Amino acid sequence: MRDSVMPEGRWTFDEAVTDAFDDMLRRSIPQYDLMRGACQSLADRFRQPDTDIVDLGCSRGEAIAPLVDRWGTANRFVGVEISAPMIQASRARFAGPIREGIVRIEELDLRAGYPACRASVTLAVLTMQFIPMEHRQRVLRDVYAHTVDGGAFILVEKVLGTAERIDDAMVACYHDVKAQNGYSTDAIQRKRLSLEGVLVPITARWNEESLHTAGFREVDCFWRWMNFAGWIAVKREH
Repeated sequence: MRDSVMPEGRWTFDEAVTDAFDDMLRRSIPQYDLMRGACQSLADRFRQPDTDIVDLGCSRGEAIAPLVDRWGTANRFVGVEISAPMIQASRARFAGPIREGIVRIEELDLRAGYPACRASVTLAVLTMQFIPMEHRQRVLRDVYAHTVDGGAFILVEKVLGTAERIDDAMVACYHDVKAQNGYSTDAIQRKRLSLEGVLVPITARWNEESLHTAGFREVDCFWRWMNFAGWIAVKREH
């Protein structure tokens, strides 16, 4: 469904957003297909047989769907989500694999807990930015604790520039991309205002330091476009 959501107040992942979510991401995230492909390629290289592949904030299941198709019964797949409409959509999408015990979609607030898993790959694609700051480091520690040796955490976030003028320039370029993808000036501004205080980005350096603090020894950026970036963090116990 084409995104025509015009939020009136604080942003929520309601039924209207859920229905239009795939189109919303494709038109709102620069280099969207490239970013998704990079995440999948890295997941393929770091996943280990008979382990879990976890998607934190799985929404409609777009990140793990190709991994389920590719690896099937060689792995178990765990999607974590808090939005009821998103949970319903992802459970419908994976109805067959859920019946077969390959996929489970958990309704879980990451501020309150973490799924039982033994993960070789964990994805958080545009998810951590929606978790309140006081909970983020604990969630990253939980990711590390539930990752097997040699496993990877794939993190994609919106980020802040290192200085106000740089950040303003990157945001302006980003809004130009959204306009080129068919969003009106009014829609861009209303979405921006509705996300204030809900989506809270931090700098790229802060993200990297947080990953190291959580315990990951190997951290590298694999993708960046202006104020969006992706990192892979690998757990090495020896």
